[in-house]
Amino acid sequence: MTLDDALSQLRAKTEPGRAEQMAAYHKIDRPYLGVANPDTDILVRDWRQALDLAKRLDLARDLWTTNIFEARVAAAKLLTQARIKPSDADVWRLVASWVPDFDSWAIADHACMAGQRRLTADPARLDTVETWTTSDHMWTRRAALVITLPWTKQNHPTPEETAARDRILGWAAGYVSDPDWFIQKSVAWWLRDLSKHDPDRTRAFLAAHGDQMKPFARKEAARHLPA
Repeated sequence: MTLDDALSQLRAKTEPGRAEQMAAYHKIDRPYLGVANPDTDILVRDWRQALDLAKRLDLARDLWTTNIFEARVAAAKLLTQARIKPSDADVWRLVASWVPDFDSWAIADHACMAGQRRLTADPARLDTVETWTTSDHMWTRRAALVITLPWTKQNHPTPEETAARDRILGWAAGYVSDPDWFIQKSVAWWLRDLSKHDPDRTRAFLAAHGDQMKPFARKEAARHLPA
């Protein structure tokens, strides 16, 4: 499986007119092939089954460098799995290396999904993610919250998970005065997901910092809180 093979298979799934629609929707100047996400899923599933880890890493790296929308999404999907043996260190390094390239929510979110699996496999990697919170690059700052969403989801967190949750909430507290829509949205997303499992912490955060958030973000954060 070479890069040319992969791109050929993606192009074979192109739907007439979809590329133009995608370009208009995402508003980022890059090539779009016009492939539906379910079709990309099917192709990537086959590639993942056919390739060993080293070859998947090579293909993911090559797909990402094309800057083609569907190729970058496919690169992320190639590396999205719960368990990687004997070591996932190279996967984590590659996903983390993509973060400075983020320029759209769709690609960033797919890559962060791959990164979420690597973070939960080794929470010590939160030390790296914390460095993203002070980046000059908005998408890198946003990624720090999107990639840590798994820590919103435990109903009965361990002491280590609780400590990580509070640590990430500390990052979010540092974001509340940032006027950027995507940063405000990322804080709201983290709190909204947290509210389903830890409403008390969500309320406490909003009581302490809600006045500094944009009204839309504060409303979104509280959307699932019990009355």
